[in-house]
Amino acid sequence: MDQTEIPTLLDLAIQNLMVNEPVLIHALEEIPRELFIPLFIAAFSGERKNILKAIVSTWPFRCLHVGTLRVQEPHCEVLEAMIDGLQILPVQNSSTRAPKLRVLDLRQDADCRTTCTDISSKFPFCFQSCIYSQQSILKIQEACNNIANSESQPQSSRKPMELFVDLYFDGTLRSRKFLSVLLNKVEQSFGSLHLCCRDLQISKTSDYKSTLKFLDLVCTDHLGIDQAYLSEVSTLLAQMIHLDSLSLSRIIFRSCKGKNFRNFLTHFGQMDNLEELSLSFFSIRDQLNKLLRVLPPELDFLYLTFCELSHKDFISLSQSLQANHLKLLNLSNTQISWEYSEPFVTLLENLSGTLQHLEIDSCLITDSTLSAVIPTLSRCSHLRVLSFASNPITMPVLKHLLQQLTPLMELKYVIYPVPVHCYEQWNSHDTLNQQKLAEVKAQLKGMLQAAQREDMNWTMCSE
Repeated sequence: MDQTEIPTLLDLAIQNLMVNEPVLIHALEEIPRELFIPLFIAAFSGERKNILKAIVSTWPFRCLHVGTLRVQEPHCEVLEAMIDGLQILPVQNSSTRAPKLRVLDLRQDADCRTTCTDISSKFPFCFQSCIYSQQSILKIQEACNNIANSESQPQSSRKPMELFVDLYFDGTLRSRKFLSVLLNKVEQSFGSLHLCCRDLQISKTSDYKSTLKFLDLVCTDHLGIDQAYLSEVSTLLAQMIHLDSLSLSRIIFRSCKGKNFRNFLTHFGQMDNLEELSLSFFSIRDQLNKLLRVLPPELDFLYLTFCELSHKDFISLSQSLQANHLKLLNLSNTQISWEYSEPFVTLLENLSGTLQHLEIDSCLITDSTLSAVIPTLSRCSHLRVLSFASNPITMPVLKHLLQQLTPLMELKYVIYPVPVHCYEQWNSHDTLNQQKLAEVKAQLKGMLQAAQREDMNWTMCSE
C-alpha cells in the first residue's frame, strides 16, 4: 500500500501557483497573509528566486526566518534573492501593500519558526532581535520612545531594519559574490539596515580588513579564525565582548612573553560569556597556565588540537578552575609527554563528575599510559563519547578497557584504534591484516553482548 502522504487542497493550490510565476507575483498584493508562510516555504525549497524576492518585498509580518529550512550552501543564490527583496526605500505607490518586514534572518536554526507571534501592534518584536548593538531595532526604538513627545525632531522615512546572517570569509568566488550583494544592500540603506552577524568564520584575516569594517562585531557570539597574526586577532577580540565560542587556528606570533600576547590575554579576560574554546596549531608550550588564568571557570568545551603541551601544561590544566567544569575535552594530535601520567589522571579525576566527551586521538598513548588511566576513566560517570583512535594499543589492554567501561551506562560511543598486532608495521594501512581485524571486531562484539551492552557502539578507526 502506498504510504505517500496525500497532498491537501492548499498544497495543490501552492504547487499550481509555483508554476505560474507571473500570476503568483502579481497576486501577492491581494492574497491573505496566512498564505505567505506556506508560499515562502515552497518557494525556498524549490529555489524559486524571483518568487522569493517578491515574497520578501511584500512580507506581511514583522520578521522572516529561514529557520528549519535547509540551505544547500552558506552563500547560495536563494539567500541573495531574499536580500535583494528587502525594501529599504519607502513604498511610493499607495496601492501597493506596504511591507511590514523589519527583521530578515538568513540563518539556519532548528528552534526558530518562520515568523514570530505578534505580541504587540506598536512594536516590531522578534525573539531573535539584536540586544547588543546601538544600531539594533531595540536600541533605536528605545531612543525614539524617549523623544516621542518632541515635535522638533524630524521623522525619518526610513524605518530601521535588521539583517541576520552567518558569514564565511573563505576566499571563494561564491562567498565574494554573496558579500558583494550583502554590502551593496547595506550601503543603499544609508544606515537604516543593521547587519547582525552572530557567527563569523574567517580564513586569512588580512584579506578581509576592509569588509570587516562594515560589521558591527559587538553582535558576534561565534568566531572562528584561521591563518592570522595574533595582533589581528586581538584587534577583533577587542570588539567582541559577548563571544560564546572562539576557534583559533594557525595564529602567528613570535613569543608568549611579548606585548602582543599580553594584549591577547587582556581581551580573553573580558570574555565572561565564553563557553567554548578551540586552539589548533597554537604554540602555547609552557604557557597554558597564563591562558587558563584569564578564561571563565565555567568553560564547557575545550579543544587543544595540534598543540604541543608540556608536563607543566598538564599540571596547570589539572589544577585549573576549568578542570572541575569541562563537559568536552579534545587533545587529539597534540604532542604529549607520557613519561609521567599523573597530571592527566588528576585531570580526569577532577572532571569525573562533568566530562561527557573525551577525544585523545593520535597522541601516542601506549599500553602503560592507558592502563594507568583506566581506573579513573571508569569513574567518569557522565561520559558519553570516548575517542582514542590511532594510538599504539594492544588487544589485551583494549579488552580490559572494554570490561571496565561497560558499567558506564551513559557511554554510547567509543572510537578505538586498530590493535598493533593487526599491522606488520604499526599504523601503516598497507600492512593491515584484514582477517585479524575481523577477529578483533568479533571479539569485542561478543564481549559487549555478554555484558548486555549492545547499546554501546564500539567503532574502529583504521585510518
